[in-house]
Amino acid sequence: MKAKTFDKKFNDNEDISAVLDLSKAKRLNQEQKRVNVDFPVWMVDSLDKEAKHLGVTRQSIIKVWLAERLEKIASHN
Repeated sequence: MKAKTFDKKFNDNEDISAVLDLSKAKRLNQEQKRVNVDFPVWMVDSLDKEAKHLGVTRQSIIKVWLAERLEKIASHN
């Protein structure tokens, strides 16, 4: 497929996944690194309550909230 055709299909929101080789695709800056953080019990309880309310895991809510805060900080700098 020529680039012009590919671009047109992409811009027209057509499914182009069949022509992509995703076997070596990587998301930049998404490498995982494990960290341990100690939280007070009240904070864990609050996180668990909010996570249950949203239907997500504690880890997910921590990641989302930290990402939002870091993006906010970055946008002000």
